[in-house]
Amino acid sequence: MTLLDKDGVRLTVDEAVATVTLTNPAKRNAQSPALWRALAEAGKLVPGTVRVVVLRAEGKSFSAGLDRQAFTPEGFDGEPSFLDLARGSDEELDATIAEYQEAFTWWRRNDIVSVAAVQGHAIGAGFQLALACDLRVCADDAQFAMRETSLGLVPDLTGTHPLVGLVGYARALEICVTGRFVHAEEAERTGLAHLVVPAAELDGAVQDLVAALLAAPRDAVIETKALLRGAVDRCYEDQRAAERAAQARRLRDLAGLAE
Repeated sequence: MTLLDKDGVRLTVDEAVATVTLTNPAKRNAQSPALWRALAEAGKLVPGTVRVVVLRAEGKSFSAGLDRQAFTPEGFDGEPSFLDLARGSDEELDATIAEYQEAFTWWRRNDIVSVAAVQGHAIGAGFQLALACDLRVCADDAQFAMRETSLGLVPDLTGTHPLVGLVGYARALEICVTGRFVHAEEAERTGLAHLVVPAAELDGAVQDLVAALLAAPRDAVIETKALLRGAVDRCYEDQRAAERAAQARRLRDLAGLAE
């Protein structure tokens, strides 16, 4: 069932699995404000019955990043150019960037597990979109790069927090400042990629992972995800307490189901 198909984004749902597909392979799935709004809308349209969301892209590249048209004086039709945005107030600029970020925030909701299937280039905003997901399964031709700093900008689409969490501060700094490519082998070795497979096997590997993710009871998965996400900001003793509280909820729920 197709729930959304516009501005380079298609959302389909098959029972407990939703698939968000980037659908502009001719431009290597370059991103624009319209695409970001469509991604944010897709997040709002995902039914409550969905447990896993797969993010994939048509063509040879996952996403080449921000469409360079954004940097031209005319920008995109019907959109303020980035030059126009720069002339606005601090409040206006902050609000606009916050709106753009909404396309990247919902993938980590506790009620879903999100999986990015990455092939070819994932550059800049494309890298950050892959980082927005919980897990990344990559083809062996995948290449990540954070090019914003090289353009005089900073990564501002929520990618810095997960990047540091996955590879550590020093490597994240080096990746961002140099703008170099991180190839699939390094991505798997450093934790950026959950799994790397031959390109022809990417879809099958994602399907296998989705099946494994659906095997456990939904409520236990939701509690576990919330527990792990919170662990970053808790001390050891607070995490122990959070584990006890979560387990108490699960035991009570299970006891209630058994009655």
